[in-house]
Amino acid sequence: TFAGLGLAGSSFSLPALAQAKPVEGKDYVRLAQPLPVPPGKIEAIEFFWYGCPHCNTFEPTIEAWVKKLPADVNFRRVPVAFRDEPFVAHQKIYYALEGLGLIDTMHRKVFYGIHNDRLRLDKIEEISAFMTKNGVDAAKFAGMYNSFSVQTKANQARKLAEAYRIDGVPSMG
Repeated sequence: TFAGLGLAGSSFSLPALAQAKPVEGKDYVRLAQPLPVPPGKIEAIEFFWYGCPHCNTFEPTIEAWVKKLPADVNFRRVPVAFRDEPFVAHQKIYYALEGLGLIDTMHRKVFYGIHNDRLRLDKIEEISAFMTKNGVDAAKFAGMYNSFSVQTKANQARKLAEAYRIDGVPSMG
């Protein structure tokens, strides 16, 4: 029922935030219309963009936090697209990796490629070369990247980010 723990440029960690009581209007925005969550679960969503330096810096913190979540918390990542390029390409990278079961092995590598190796990863040719270099079958990746399933998930992500009124990343919902 709330969104937007805006974390861009923040110097705190999630464990530190858990110690302080978040303030509505400052630390989060209460949604006028709560979004449905799985029954008996608490849903935590990280809204991110691979090209965001703050998201890249935040990733080790969120990874450690996720490992400690109780069983009743459903965590998921949602890549955002504030405009078509390069955001949609990065959304499709995430959902293609997810579809191939490669998030655990490739998610951090995508961040590293963009932020350390200075790759753009916004054109399928460059993305395919990056995947091949990292042991991913380029043809399988391209098939998933261009699939109806990935396009559908990208559209759903856009609608979810709009519903949560996400205007910057990283953000938590």
